[in-house]
Amino acid sequence: MLVKDIIQAIEAFAPAVYQESYDNSGLQVGDPNMEVTGVLLTLDVTEAIVAEAMERNCNMIVAHHPLLFSGLKRISGRNYVERVVIKTIKHDIAIYAAHTNLDNVHNGVNARIAAKLGLKETSVLMPMTSTLRKLHTFVPAAAADKVRDAMFAAGAGSVGAYKECSYNVAGSGTFKPGADTHPAIGTPNGPRETVDEVKIEVLIGKHNEHAVLKAMMDAHPYEDVAYDIVALNNINQELGAGMIGKLKQPLSEADFLSLLKSNMKADCIRHTALAGKKVEKIAICGGSGSFLLKDAINAGADVFVTADFKYHQFFDAEGKIVIADIGHYETEQFTVEIFEEILKDKFRNFAILLSNLSTNPVNYFC
Repeated sequence: MLVKDIIQAIEAFAPAVYQESYDNSGLQVGDPNMEVTGVLLTLDVTEAIVAEAMERNCNMIVAHHPLLFSGLKRISGRNYVERVVIKTIKHDIAIYAAHTNLDNVHNGVNARIAAKLGLKETSVLMPMTSTLRKLHTFVPAAAADKVRDAMFAAGAGSVGAYKECSYNVAGSGTFKPGADTHPAIGTPNGPRETVDEVKIEVLIGKHNEHAVLKAMMDAHPYEDVAYDIVALNNINQELGAGMIGKLKQPLSEADFLSLLKSNMKADCIRHTALAGKKVEKIAICGGSGSFLLKDAINAGADVFVTADFKYHQFFDAEGKIVIADIGHYETEQFTVEIFEEILKDKFRNFAILLSNLSTNPVNYFC
């Protein structure tokens, strides 16, 4: 088992191309071709986590939060980040992080919070755009099924819950082979050919564009394949920030906060004033979610569960919604369960270990 095999499994679930522009998800320390003895799963990478990895014979750490967000100008051990880098390099320990890409996928961090709260009818709160492309290619009619099937097998043609979707138009194509060509139809430097062709259109994602193109090229009979890729601004309901859903039954605000505190293992909750009404529609965002407050209000949420609200931002609720700030660590602590499920499903009988340590730097005196 190599480091790159672990990365491939995680990024098949949460492609790195869907991380936010400010993020630094990916392999942060280590050789992708290094043999892995065991993987330690954690929310954050700290010196204590590195020590635990060494003690438990894990030479790879998979975290939600990147250790490195920006470039290091020196590595002298002056802070914990530099000390972790020094120690992991010295002891051949790889560090990998899947951060906002894991936040943005449909079954990622926010879906896990929704499951903990028992929400139903969930959907992405702020869907992403510019993640879809339309691929057109032109294929001899006799080879259309082969090329289409190859693209489908590589992941093309998904539209919501539907798979293998395509649009096909019959027509004719012309070409005149050059002297140095090896045409599938016609002869080098021969006459112009007119061929019955099919134009195949499929949707592809930003994450599988290269795989679909390779599959198309490999299956296509022409040596120079004609194709177009068109970037789309369509909303992608499967990707984006936050999530919204409904409780199984309406609860009083106080009862919901009690449920939230218990199910999310929160020591306490910072919240705006309660209006004494029933709540049912719940918006959530793991980590720092204040940027989604307006989206939560516009979606008709009764409560917005998130973290890291600043003092003056609480005023922005304006009585329209209850903000429930349970803490950054508390909203994302179950992320390690997602990593565990991905890796144990892919690599059975391999050492995939949850950290025994809490990396929460915030303590509460309640």
